[in-house]
Amino acid sequence: MAAAADPLSIAVVGGGIAGLTLAIAMLKNCPHILVTLYESANEFGEIGAGVGFEPVMVRTMGLIDPRIAAAFEKCSKGNTATEPPRWFTVRVGDERKKDVTSGEEVFVMPARTGPRGGVHRAHFLNELVKLLPEGIAQFRKRLQNITEAEYGSGKVILHFTDGSTALHDAVLGCDGIKSRTRSILLGDSMASKAVFSGKYAYRGLIPMAKAIDIMGKGTPETPQLYMGYRGHVLTFPIANGTLFNVVAFSSRPTWDQPEWVVQTTREDMLNDYEHWNPAVRTIMENLQKPDIWALFDHPPAPTYYSTKLLLCLVGDAAHASTPHQGAGAGMGIEDVYILSELLSQCTSKSDIAKAFHAYDAVRRPRSQKLVKTSREAGMLWELEGEGVGDDLEALKQNALTRMNWVWDHDITEDLTRAIGLMRDGTSAAVQ
Repeated sequence: MAAAADPLSIAVVGGGIAGLTLAIAMLKNCPHILVTLYESANEFGEIGAGVGFEPVMVRTMGLIDPRIAAAFEKCSKGNTATEPPRWFTVRVGDERKKDVTSGEEVFVMPARTGPRGGVHRAHFLNELVKLLPEGIAQFRKRLQNITEAEYGSGKVILHFTDGSTALHDAVLGCDGIKSRTRSILLGDSMASKAVFSGKYAYRGLIPMAKAIDIMGKGTPETPQLYMGYRGHVLTFPIANGTLFNVVAFSSRPTWDQPEWVVQTTREDMLNDYEHWNPAVRTIMENLQKPDIWALFDHPPAPTYYSTKLLLCLVGDAAHASTPHQGAGAGMGIEDVYILSELLSQCTSKSDIAKAFHAYDAVRRPRSQKLVKTSREAGMLWELEGEGVGDDLEALKQNALTRMNWVWDHDITEDLTRAIGLMRDGTSAAVQ
């Protein structure tokens, strides 16, 4: 009697939101595949504070695993909800815009009905960690290279900076915007590294009680977007409504420093908003750490996968975007749904190659569109959108429809198309 074939073994590189949700999804949907998650840090952790998810993304979490959606809702409950739901109340915060009263509502960006809102990244990650069984994750494993194994096994070897190695059938790169797996996949291509977007941000958290004390009740408890020339400011509640999250953007032509997060002086930070109204200046004066976060994004990659190494990119490793449309993390959730469902049907390495091809065909156009349009949104909020500028009526018309393609998308149709591609290789129209 022939010996049973060894089960497929897949490495997930990176333990952020995308990597954790992918590992959870595979453990649920792919019992025939051995999953190991490699994280470079000593423990799981996320950089940054708030991250937002809209109903389309939360529904996708539920399709992956209802426990993931429940984790999100646990972290988002208590954030003030409005009816009808609002994405942001849009205001002009820059007093140099003369034909409008600074600070007054210009228009409301409506959101979609359903579970949504901002969560603290670390809080959400902590809830996801609870869903990962012990023994799946290995820490202090920083990837150095991936090579083909010898002897025609078709396996790949992961080489880590501590000198250790690991043997797997395939690798899923979830290692973020500074992705090593992306560099390995794309080599010397200009698309292998992220590029500076021309924007940077100050980020901070203020206790909600203090925010209400300095700004009054109402405004701090609902999402606000203040527009200005070469800058804009977002505020929204996170952490069950106990924290006031601030992301204040500004512009510069280049970024010459090796680090993406650098300290600046309080004076320089406040100078960026010297022409803004008292509400915005008050917000900025209450930020405790004047760190600058440079905003990078990825040029469009010609592919998200390699059949030679059986390597596939997921989330920010594939399509890191600027945050100006609030959908970067959600795109990673969509990736996880499609890829985990395809992998659930794989029983061989050749199946995995077909799954990667189908995933790439379906996910790459949509996710790369987000990178492009997010850059455009950053220009829009800073009164320099192409063909729009500081014409508030034209800006409103652009803003009110620009998120439809993200929010009204049916991810299950994408899965149907991807499964068709995987099974018979037929081409399919991709949006």
